[in-house]
Amino acid sequence: MKKYLLFRVIRSLVSIFLVTTLTFIIIYSLVPRRDIFKSDTMISKLNAQPDKLVDYKNNAYDKMNYIEYLDTKSLVAKVEKTDKSVTSAHTAANTKLIKKWANNHGFSVHRYPKSKNYYATRNLPLIERLTKFYAGLIQIDTPWAVHDKDNPNLPRYLKIEKDKIVGWALVGSGTKYRYQIYFNSAFPYIHQNIIHLDLGTSYPTYAGISVDNVIASRQGQIKLGQYTFNGKQQLNSADNVYTRQYQQRSKQDAMTRERYGDNYTNTEQHQDPSMIGTSFKAGLGALVISYLISIPMAILMARYKGKWFDKVGTGIVTALIAVPSLAFIYAFRYLGSAVFGLPDSFPTKGAEAFSSWVSPTIILGLLSVSGLIIWFRRYMIDQQSSDYVKFAKVKGLTEGEIYRKHIFKNASIPIVQGLPGSIIGLIGGATMTETIFAMPGMGKMLPDAILAHNNPIVIALVFIFTTIAVFSILLGDILMTIVDPRIKLSASGDD
Repeated sequence: MKKYLLFRVIRSLVSIFLVTTLTFIIIYSLVPRRDIFKSDTMISKLNAQPDKLVDYKNNAYDKMNYIEYLDTKSLVAKVEKTDKSVTSAHTAANTKLIKKWANNHGFSVHRYPKSKNYYATRNLPLIERLTKFYAGLIQIDTPWAVHDKDNPNLPRYLKIEKDKIVGWALVGSGTKYRYQIYFNSAFPYIHQNIIHLDLGTSYPTYAGISVDNVIASRQGQIKLGQYTFNGKQQLNSADNVYTRQYQQRSKQDAMTRERYGDNYTNTEQHQDPSMIGTSFKAGLGALVISYLISIPMAILMARYKGKWFDKVGTGIVTALIAVPSLAFIYAFRYLGSAVFGLPDSFPTKGAEAFSSWVSPTIILGLLSVSGLIIWFRRYMIDQQSSDYVKFAKVKGLTEGEIYRKHIFKNASIPIVQGLPGSIIGLIGGATMTETIFAMPGMGKMLPDAILAHNNPIVIALVFIFTTIAVFSILLGDILMTIVDPRIKLSASGDD
């Protein structure tokens, strides 16, 4: 079993790597890079300033790992390392030195349209872009993460202590984040800031913000929370104190420093759920709804096969399958709004209002109900003709007892086995549902990112969705062995 799980985890990681790499290659080799500026309003604003326009575009290409870009100042600084006599002046000697350095390092030298100053670019090979992406993917926080020349005596340590603000925690100094491991009442109750993913920099939407911050950071309405500062002072603050990060003194606010008493004064704000949080809450609710409806419905239809309940249920399921998903979502959105007064757009009342979640979550759950009912009904009918059912009838068990004690017990195996497919299906359904309801989740973000040519966001979401899909399949296999210990995932003789 252990050996099997190890190899399954390895295969899962390889699958994630292959899918993400393939997406990366397709985007960075087949999609013209000039398309990333199609939705960028800054381009039209900078048309009257050609030098700034060139600088802006090249900086964008550099952040997205298309090129390595050196503006005039950076270029001269590079050349100075080999020849101290170089300057930015437009002289034949400087031109010769700059071009010689560029040729030796694989750069092409260009001149800005207006000032005629030099700048240099180097196209990054696809393999180098991929290497940079994966090399920086996992960021580990350590006591040597912060390098502040204005604070040379910064203590560097990791220790467990009862913090005055958050209670017991693994606290760091010299780390990027103050609280490395901490506990609170929010699921999953134990949290960490030691390992973070660096999925690149978002562009052109959310320009300049790291992709992981775009996806994982809170958004929307700011919320106040009550904290005890300095061991006694209670204040209502929007600061999410669990996200405290090191900040240079020149950028600190005196009041904030006094409040926290150290250099970890940079915090995020308490807001509505993040994109991941929004998608997770809606998806989990939808999964529960789909199974709560489909399993009892399928059991009753199988039990009364050929009777009016089964015929009506089959008709409803067939009609639901025939209706396109898009029409299904719009129809139920209208029904929820017109009949029950539910908001037809998520931002109308925001994440704080329970009613905002009702329609999109129910619709997302109902999208998979028809397929689950048909599949589970067919399985239940097959079980009715099994030998163990016939033997149970001979023993004198009632039909209800047979279903409860035998058929449903065996049927729990395919229920668990079907969970991964349901989770994967929810990812596809969430894309349409979140878009129509304008929910700020990952499903809506994917088509938005594709339309805006935000390549880093697209790659990041493909990476996340693939990871969820691959590991949900592994989870389904593990759950099957828990439900029925007779199932062995490993081959004969394996541990």
